Amino acid sequence: MDPYQKERGVKPELSVIIISFNTCELLKECLHHLEKVCKGINYETIVVDNGSKDHSYEMVKRDFPLVKAIQTKNNVGFGPANNVGFKLALGDYFLLLNSDAFPQEGTIQEGLKRMRTDQKIGYGGCRLTNPDGSFQPSARLFPTFLNIFLEQSGLAERYGHSKFFGRYNRTWDNPHSTAEVDWIPGAFVMVPKRVIAQVGGFDERFFLYFEEVDLCRRIKAAGYKVVYWGDLSAIHLGGQSSANSRTELWRLRTLYLYAYKHGGSVYAWLWKQFGLNWHRLRKLKNYNNNPKKACSENEIKLIQQAWNDTKGGKFSPPAPW
Repeated sequence: MDPYQKERGVKPELSVIIISFNTCELLKECLHHLEKVCKGINYETIVVDNGSKDHSYEMVKRDFPLVKAIQTKNNVGFGPANNVGFKLALGDYFLLLNSDAFPQEGTIQEGLKRMRTDQKIGYGGCRLTNPDGSFQPSARLFPTFLNIFLEQSGLAERYGHSKFFGRYNRTWDNPHSTAEVDWIPGAFVMVPKRVIAQVGGFDERFFLYFEEVDLCRRIKAAGYKVVYWGDLSAIHLGGQSSANSRTELWRLRTLYLYAYKHGGSVYAWLWKQFGLNWHRLRKLKNYNNNPKKACSENEIKLIQQAWNDTKGGKFSPPAPW
């Protein structure tokens, strides 16, 4: 018998799936926090340890015997690791939770209630905040050339209260309002098991980045709603893995994989040209500013490398990236 059922004598309604990669202490804190905020819910917790080297898996097995824990041989990526969790999950609903995300009291209960009540919700997420209470972008439009241009140019930040300029991160809207959106970051996401069974899990070609965008596109295409619950919240620490050339290369690789999947060869090529021309212009503009010039030179190299690595978006290099 499953340890969860043996202890509580009931099949879980909710499966909380946490992907861990070298965040042992945060993971421990997250698991203790879940015990406090999941009162009244029949739930199970599944930890998929993505080949950590900090003994995260051993800590879970030792300190949380009722948690289902599995360890991959290496870092397979965010989406593929969640797919491992999907296969183990017994609940009718899944909660995808980052190890650095801490739902506030009542958030999980209310999100679950809304999922039960409205069968057309295929993907739901809450308001993410920093530890100081400030707002993190928690719901976005799908990436387009216009949306990304507004972000990269700084116009979105400068005129964030404008519905046009602040469109991508929806900074124009009241963050406490609930709305249907295009996609939601994966720090806190609820999705019914039946929806995953219908549309499939995460695309395993996407090692990191764009996996939620792709899944939300498929969920919306199947006729379900992607809903942002602004009145529910979770503290998201974020920034546990800082951006660098390696993670930027991952992002670019996945961008081309995503673009090819949803638009074909020409669409992927246009994204490449968009990035190249942007940084060529930025390099010229900052000719006398060595740090900014060097940044654009590095980005141009990464764009070319990512394009070659993915064969124009047609091929996903084997994990781990």
